[in-house]
Amino acid sequence: MLSFDRSSLETKAVRVDGKLASDDPVWLEDDPRPVGDLIVTGRLSAAGDDKFYFSGQMSGEVAGECRRCLTPTRVKVSEELQLLFADEGDEESDESDVYVLDPRAMTVDLRPALREQWLLAAPGFALCREDCKGLCPRCGADLNLGPCGCPPEVDPRWAALQRTDG
Repeated sequence: MLSFDRSSLETKAVRVDGKLASDDPVWLEDDPRPVGDLIVTGRLSAAGDDKFYFSGQMSGEVAGECRRCLTPTRVKVSEELQLLFADEGDEESDESDVYVLDPRAMTVDLRPALREQWLLAAPGFALCREDCKGLCPRCGADLNLGPCGCPPEVDPRWAALQRTDG
């Protein structure tokens, strides 16, 4: 559960232990969605008049292609979160790092803020491993499997240095 009753939050903090499913309607069509559920844990509490504070963590995996060899890969994403929610019109609601709430809403819904934080944390370019050698630029062979057999390419600008006229 990632939506909490505002009136109960004003009297006591709540422990957040929830999941944001990859098929939840909060995700937009082109979003890099998590593989499986996004796991969210933390604490949500009142932080003054019509303000709420979430401190916790989210973790999940994102799927993609390795930027060097194009192999399908998964990358773990784990992020510590400190989120402030305030009613629209509140003096703090103009800050860029404050999530705006509808003052008429009866709940604090963490899902839109979690989506935004996921989009910021998920890598745009994944690597299958740190030492990935990528693909040969001439024949396209996966260099992680071994050399491809293409002759070494010499930049013509350096050809004069290779002459041994000596």
